[in-house]
Amino acid sequence: MAASSVVAPAEAGIYSQPTGIFTDEEFLEAAKQVQNPALDDSWELFVECMGVKIYRKYKEESGLYEYKTHGIMADLDPEICAMVYLDWQYRKKWDTYVLDLKPIKDEASGLDGLYWAVDYPWPMSDRDYTFIREGRMMMVDGQQTWVVICRSRKFSNCPEKDGIIRVDDFNQCCAMQSDGATGSKAFMHYYDNPKGMIPAMLINWAAKTGVPTFLDLMRTAVKGYKDYLKKEGKENYIEEARKAWSQHLKQSEQ
Repeated sequence: MAASSVVAPAEAGIYSQPTGIFTDEEFLEAAKQVQNPALDDSWELFVECMGVKIYRKYKEESGLYEYKTHGIMADLDPEICAMVYLDWQYRKKWDTYVLDLKPIKDEASGLDGLYWAVDYPWPMSDRDYTFIREGRMMMVDGQQTWVVICRSRKFSNCPEKDGIIRVDDFNQCCAMQSDGATGSKAFMHYYDNPKGMIPAMLINWAAKTGVPTFLDLMRTAVKGYKDYLKKEGKENYIEEARKAWSQHLKQSEQ
């Protein structure tokens, strides 16, 4: 196994510097689940839609569920999917639930991260997150695999805001490979605790409807990414990012 962290032109909007926090084992575990998700008897099939299965597992300590999704995204190139997923500037344009999304830096530790505010439907309060993330391209069993890991983290210079509930228990990892044709085989493991008095029925409804909605938005975003880059004067970005991934992959193998 070899990997390279994403180091791409900052002006393109991708923000995924090595954190020194996530381990090689975490990335490898996520990458291997693209082919075979780790699902013991504690996981149940929750819903299946658009070629993607969603499994859930109850967490006694919070009374909430964590989720794993696995399936095929037809006609979506995994490399472009990874770029779109990491491009925070572009996400503000295609994700209708984003209120704010921007890079932040902890003044005390120097750690880089992201601030993300999410629009929740009335009458619920909006939520926001401060978190770190890292993306890597890896060779796993001879196949290119793109992995992104996110985790909530407090930032000393990004205090909570009035009227917005801060989510401080959030973990997400996603991994993508080619499906052997023109699409992507994808895996995601996700959990967050939105806090507040949200009925379980509403959380279940959001989980069932949120994934199809996100997949629709993601499909449109991936299909429109090259046009977006052209409009922004970043036509060479995909090739530059591809070279950066390859260069750092070679360095990691030395």
